[in-house]
Amino acid sequence: MGHLIVQEFVSADGFAADANNEFTFYELLDGGTTEFDHSQQEWLKIVDVMVLGANTYRDFAEYWPTPASKNEIIAPSLNGLRRVVFSRHLARAPWGDMAEAAIESGDAVDAIRRIKSATDGAIVLWGSLTLAETFLAAGVVDSVRLVVMPIAIGAGRGVFPSGQDPNVLNLQSATVYDQGLVELVYGIRATLVDSL
Repeated sequence: MGHLIVQEFVSADGFAADANNEFTFYELLDGGTTEFDHSQQEWLKIVDVMVLGANTYRDFAEYWPTPASKNEIIAPSLNGLRRVVFSRHLARAPWGDMAEAAIESGDAVDAIRRIKSATDGAIVLWGSLTLAETFLAAGVVDSVRLVVMPIAIGAGRGVFPSGQDPNVLNLQSATVYDQGLVELVYGIRATLVDSL
């Protein structure tokens, strides 16, 4: 059974997107993130599948399978993953000159359950906040990796669905990297209501 991981970059005040639902504040980091990139490269060895929403897919496809990513140490690992795009509108999901991503256009929760049952390793969801919220609300996410950046933006959109019962998270690791990045890895145990 696959292990579904949501990995999101967040601001120091907890936002994964700004008030315009955009993720541009990463560009404010001054310099490289070599330590973090090497850690990601090692972690990607256990990942078999990446799942993306349509908007994140478009952003990724414009960069990762192109010559623009040639100096990124994680590019070969990332491009080697099996790719699944969740979209009700896309008919195809090309990935440069590599194999196209599979498209899931039906019920997202049913689809991710099917993908988890057919996968032995980890499945990672990057970005794709609406999809992440759907999976978190359905209880199909196994762990969350929050990469906290030393940037405060004041307002925006969080990772977890609003209005849900409080989640009890199990801190599995906390690691500090270059540029002040802190990666917090949480296992999801239960909602507070379920644990009472």
